Amino acid sequence: MVKVLIADDDKAILDLLHIYMRNEGYDCLLANNGQEALETIQLHPEIDIALLDIMMPEKSGMEVLEWMRDENVDIPVIFISANQTQTDKISGLLAGADDYVTKPFEPLEVVARVKSLLRRQGVNAHTLAKKNSKDTINLGAITIDLKAHQVMTSAGKEIKVTGLEYEILQLLAGERGKVWSAEDILENIWKDSQSSSTKTVMVHVSNLRNKIEEATGGEKVIQTVWGVGYKIEE
Repeated sequence: MVKVLIADDDKAILDLLHIYMRNEGYDCLLANNGQEALETIQLHPEIDIALLDIMMPEKSGMEVLEWMRDENVDIPVIFISANQTQTDKISGLLAGADDYVTKPFEPLEVVARVKSLLRRQGVNAHTLAKKNSKDTINLGAITIDLKAHQVMTSAGKEIKVTGLEYEILQLLAGERGKVWSAEDILENIWKDSQSSSTKTVMVHVSNLRNKIEEATGGEKVIQTVWGVGYKIEE
């Protein structure tokens, strides 16, 4: 059974999301603040996805996500926030969130986004592995370990990437030399492209590229073809 963590200090929102997730057959864990969310994640490593309010007492959703990424806890995260500006959304994605929903929201939209993320985690993560007989893909400065679901530098250092960043890298590496537009990436990775935008794609690609360049001393594994999209050279 899918296990969902829902963390929000607004009881009405917590109860609403709980009802809709439970109706989908999901097993829900509830937290009233960021500290409770963090402790729940520590106690339940089997959690499949987390819905985190950003503005919570004790610890913010951002702080919880930062702890998760520092501890290499690879659970997809959807931020839920009253902050609706494009800057807030981009900040959330750059922090490592997989998606961002603004309040007030339509509960069925949140359900759809949860399903989309779960589908990507459960299906798309294995797509490239099925297409390749090897367990790893060597891109020179970095290596994708398909079994371990990790990205490593040539020196053996792990590059901590989010689930979406990993999938984008897999997509580009699967057909090296092909230029993928932001629309192509959106269609192949997000599936339900209506809930996301090409700006979201660009933020994730930028974040991924920065992580790779920082870990490898500036190696530009992902190339930008201006006005067209992104590619990894042959």
